Parts: sequence; structure tokens; C-alpha cells
Amino acid sequence: MAKAPVLTPQADDFPRWYQDLITKAELADNGPVRGTMVIRPYGYSLWERMQQEMDARIKRAGAENAYFPLFIPQSYLTKEAEHVEGFAPELAVVTHGGGKELDEPVVVRPTSETVVNASFAKWVQSYRDLPLLINQWANVVRWEMRPRVFLRTTEFLWQEGHTAHATYEEARAYAEHIHREVYADFMVNVLGIDVVLGRKTPGERFAGAINTLTLEGVMRDGKALQMGTSHELGTNFAKAFGTRYLSKGGEQELVWQTSWGSSTRMVGGLIMAHGDDQGLRVPPRLAPVQVVVLAIKDDPAVLEQVHAIGERLTAAGVRVRVDDRTDTPFGRRAVDWELKGVPVRIEVGPRDLENGTVVLARRIPGSKESVAPNAVDALVPDLLEEDQQRLLSESRIRRQALTSEAATVEEAADVALAGGVARIPWATLGEEGEARLAEHSVSVRCLIAEDGAVPDRDDAPGNVALVARAY
Repeated sequence: MAKAPVLTPQADDFPRWYQDLITKAELADNGPVRGTMVIRPYGYSLWERMQQEMDARIKRAGAENAYFPLFIPQSYLTKEAEHVEGFAPELAVVTHGGGKELDEPVVVRPTSETVVNASFAKWVQSYRDLPLLINQWANVVRWEMRPRVFLRTTEFLWQEGHTAHATYEEARAYAEHIHREVYADFMVNVLGIDVVLGRKTPGERFAGAINTLTLEGVMRDGKALQMGTSHELGTNFAKAFGTRYLSKGGEQELVWQTSWGSSTRMVGGLIMAHGDDQGLRVPPRLAPVQVVVLAIKDDPAVLEQVHAIGERLTAAGVRVRVDDRTDTPFGRRAVDWELKGVPVRIEVGPRDLENGTVVLARRIPGSKESVAPNAVDALVPDLLEEDQQRLLSESRIRRQALTSEAATVEEAADVALAGGVARIPWATLGEEGEARLAEHSVSVRCLIAEDGAVPDRDDAPGNVALVARAY
């Protein structure tokens, strides 16, 4: 009788495969309140690595970390009409506290533009206070009707940046810098996902923004995933909160603002972009554990070699875990580490030592070879880098293979519904065609220029719409 697979095969049921993997790789569980999640230690270690890499890039961009309140007066949200209208269906509102009805209901933070501006209006007095560049790592709540762990949850973790500038040009340049040098650099060079950088259509734009820049990944099932966004807010929130500065010329001027965010949704993107029927495949630059060294049996010589290899790899700058839990069957441990997507396993048993070798198993290409124990610390760093590039290349090839040209709205919808991405001239599609696509649960993920660059404006000649189904 054939052995049942550990995971539902992707080709049979991709959503079931996704849920199986989250459970069996011990990434997360559903929380007690519908739409919430419990992130388990290994899943959180992936998020921590994302935080570390992103935080370093955010700080290089000049932003400093701060923290703003979880509770926001309801009246704050009503100050910017488009903003409150955009978020109204997702708001969680607290009406009672301390056993009493509150004088004013408070909203549980869905995003922080309003509460940040309440502070910015106090902090910014003069042009000397600008630019003001702030980021926070926090949780937010958006009431989700169709939850899916990591992708759409009522509460999720994220970073949100908020900045104030003296001019439109400065704000625009900073939003673009975050888009390219923070988000794209991280997603391409660490996550190994070949994201498309583009501009959201007016219909898909962040509520209260004058422009939204997006990064769209294409998952293994052909659906798109919005991985992060960077917004130009213009002066909309500055007007609402009176965020002004005294210019060099002695005039009171409104500040120009940006906001930008990425979230635990990136963990879902990591799973769906790189995972296979055996489990996760974690890019080596991201991996909390780059190499696991496994003792096959409880043998003194084996345990000595396992720890010696672990120490040498650690000294070489590799993130290592030594697995000497020989009271647990080796096969089970090997499958568990494969599910978790650790890039390299080094397996050491008595027979290997008799032959003067150890087994080096690479998760990403799925290969195994026998090598000398003293060669491991010289080999592994190069193999990790090779496998990092392999994942990015696979992601790029897949995106290109799944993308095709469409001449009509109907053709674009057919491509998307078949599990692909359609390119169609925005002049052909337009807002009317966008609305027709929405009837089929298909959306315009972004606009790009003919040469693949990010357009300067929505109606720039030659703009191309990328159309797909999305998570």
C-alpha cells in the first residue's frame, strides 16, 4: 500500500496544502477568536528574521522607531473623510471600559495615520523639524470576514512608517525610496521573491492617499499577493490635523506626508512562493536555522562529531542547530526539518563515520551527497548562497511563465481565472474594464510602464495593467 503523503499535494488542493503546511511545520494555529492566529515559535522566528532585515533597511533610510497608542479616538478617523470611509467596514470599536460606557468610543488601531498626525501636529513647528521620519512595529486590527492564517487575519503584526516633509517632491522621493531600497531590496534579495514594482490604480489606492506604490508577488498557484505598499498622502492628513510648519520664508505651510507598511502577510508569501509538496523551502539569507546537524544514533563518536561540526559552522558565521535528540526516531526528525524548510541538513551516523564521511542534504534543490566532515564548514557558505539565488531564479521564471498578453477585458479575465497574470494596456482596460473584472473576482494588481518601470502617473501613455486573482 502506498504511503500517504505528509501534505496534501499542491496540484490536488493548494489551499489545503497551505493549511497542512502551516500546521505540520508548526508555524501557527487559529486563535480562540475567529480570524485571529497564534504564531508558534518557528513561525515567529521567521517573522523575527524579517523584522531584523527590514528594520536595518528602514534605519538606513533615516527613519527612527517609535510607538503610538493601540486605541484611537473615533473622532480622529472622521477627520479625513476618504480614510474613514475606506476603513469603516473593518473597524473594531470599543464602547465600554472600566465597567462604564465611554464618553467617546475608541477604535482599535487599523492603521495609525490619524493618531500619528495628532503627534506630528505638536512636534512639527519649523522647517528645521523636517523631514520627520518615524516607523513603528506594532499589531493592528481589521475585522476580517474571510480569514486565512498569515494572509488575512483580524489581528496581524506589521511595521508602519510615517513621515512628514517640506515639499511634495521630497515626500514623493521618499515614498519611492522605501518602495525600492527597503521593500524591493528585502523581498528580492532576502525573501528570494521576484516581486513586480508598480502603481495602484485609483480604485485600489490606499484610502486617503494620492498615490500608492505596491510590490506584487506571484504565488505557485498563479495568484498574486500584495507584499507591501508605500503611499504618498499629499497634504490630506496635514489639512485634517493642522500639521504645519514655518517655512524659511516665514510662511505657515502644510507638510507633505508618506506612510508605508509590510506585515506578517510576508510569511504567507514565503510559504506560497517557495514551498513544495515536502514542505517549506526557506531562503538561506532569511532562515533562522540555515543548517541543522543531526545525530542519527546515540553513539559517542557520532555526538562528538555532530557538536564539532556545529561549532565550526557557527564560527564560520552560519546559523546552526544541533539536533542530538536520539530518543526521537531519525526519520521523524529528518521529515520535521524538511517540513520547516531548513536549507541544509548534515546527517551523521556510525556508518558514515566508518566511511570517513557525513551526508549533506540540500532542501532547496533536493539533493544529497557524502562529504568529508572537515570539508563541511568550507562548503556550506557557498552552497547557501547558491541556493538563495536558485529560489530567486525559480520565482522569476515562474512569474514570467505565468504572465501573458491580453487584448481585451475578456481575455484578461480568462487568463486570471485560469491561474495566470494578464498584461493589458490600461488605455484598453480603464476603470470601466476594472469594474467588469471585479465581477469575476479579478483585480488590477498594479500599473507598470511599457519598459517595466513604475509609471509617474495613472494616465501615462503606454501604461500596462497587470491583472490577476489575488489573496
